[in-house]
Amino acid sequence: MEIKDMYLSIIVPAFNEAESVIDLYHEIMATGRRLDRPFEIIFINDGSTDKTLENLRKLSPIKIINFRKNFGQTAALDAGIKAAQGRYVAALDGDGQNNPHDILKLLEKLERNDLDVVSGWRKHRQDPFLKKFFSRCAAVVRKLLVNDGVHDSGCTLKVYKKECFNYVDLVGEMHRFIPALLKIKGYKIGELEVDHRPRRTGKTKYNWKRGIKGNLDMISIWFWKKYASRPLHLFGSFGLALILISIVAGLLAVYGKIFNAQDLSDTALTELSMFGFLIGVQFFVFGLLADMLSKNYFAATKDKVYDIKEIIENK
Repeated sequence: MEIKDMYLSIIVPAFNEAESVIDLYHEIMATGRRLDRPFEIIFINDGSTDKTLENLRKLSPIKIINFRKNFGQTAALDAGIKAAQGRYVAALDGDGQNNPHDILKLLEKLERNDLDVVSGWRKHRQDPFLKKFFSRCAAVVRKLLVNDGVHDSGCTLKVYKKECFNYVDLVGEMHRFIPALLKIKGYKIGELEVDHRPRRTGKTKYNWKRGIKGNLDMISIWFWKKYASRPLHLFGSFGLALILISIVAGLLAVYGKIFNAQDLSDTALTELSMFGFLIGVQFFVFGLLADMLSKNYFAATKDKVYDIKEIIENK
C-alpha cells in the first residue's frame, strides 16, 4: 500500500498502561474495520516501566514507537503525528477512558463541515473531583488568554487533517493547546461531545507539576497569539510606560535636590529612574525570547525533546 492511500492514522500515547493497551487495541481495530478504508494504529510507549511494551509486542498489525525514557504526552503525540502516514490523524489516551468508536463521529463531522480539527468534548467526565476542578479552573484561564473556541481542549481524543502539523512541533505541555495553536494559524476548529468512561485500570498520570507547566505554556500560547508577528506592540508599550515612570522619578529627584536640598542618597528615585525599568524589562524579554528561540531551534534542526529507541512494526 502506498502512503498516499492511507486514510487514517490512530495514535495512542501510553505510559504504564499494561492492563489497558490490549483491550484498547482490539476496540480500535473494531472501529477501524468499520471505516472500510486503509488505517494504521500507532502506539507510543512513553518509557513505561511495567509490561506495556511487552503487551504491545503481542499485537498485530501495529506500529510501536518505543521511547528510551518517559518524555511526556506532548512528546509522544509529536512522535506519533510525525510517524503517521494517513490523510487524517486521530489521537486518544492509552488509559481506555476515551471510546475509540467516537473517532467515526469526529471524522464524519470533520468531513461534512470541511473542518481541519474536531476536538472531543468530555461533557460528562468520569474523573475524580479534584481533577475535574483543576481542569475547569484551567479552562477559565485558557478562555481568558487564548480562547480557542472549544470547551475541553485538554481532551486527547481529536481528529486532525495531517496537513495541520506540516509546520507545527509540539513541546512542553502543548498537547493541551493544539486547537489554540492551529487556530492562530487559521485552521478551522470544531468540537463534538464524546463518551468518557471511568478508568478501569492503572492510575492517573496528572499531577500539580503538569498543571503548573500547562499554565506556563498557556502564557506562551497567549503571547504567540497576540504578539508573535508584532512583538514591538508588547515590548514597546512596556518600554514607553517604564520610560515615562523613570522620567517622572528623575524629575522628582531633581526637584527634591534643587528646591528642597534633598540628599539623593536618602531616596530610591535615582535608582528607579536609571536601573529599575531596565532590570524588569530584561527579565521579561529574556523569558519570551528564550521561548521563541527554543521553538525556532526545534523547528529548524533535527533535534527533538525526545529520543526514540526503536520503531517496531508488526504486520
